[in-house]
Amino acid sequence: MAPDILAEITAMLVEIVGDEYLLAEEVTMKTTFNEDLALESVEFVALAELLHHRYGAEVDLMEFLAEKDMDAILAMSVGDLVTHIGRITHASLARSGASPAGSAG
Repeated sequence: MAPDILAEITAMLVEIVGDEYLLAEEVTMKTTFNEDLALESVEFVALAELLHHRYGAEVDLMEFLAEKDMDAILAMSVGDLVTHIGRITHASLARSGASPAGSAG
């Protein structure tokens, strides 16, 4: 499941910042939003919108960030977000009784 989420977030980041920037650096679980990607606050808002459209209201990036202090936000990696989304989507599947078909990864 994590590789799928990482690929989706990478696609969202390409949409937000442009592929010419991201082609220079591969996005991995360790890529940080602040230091590696230099995401601006307006780009975080755009990412939050894309996440909402893709995963629904349960994946609320602004709420996720609100739970962190400034140092944690500045150090946050793509992997932190992937893990967060994975937990939420897994919990949502468990509540609905659906089986996560094809989620062997």
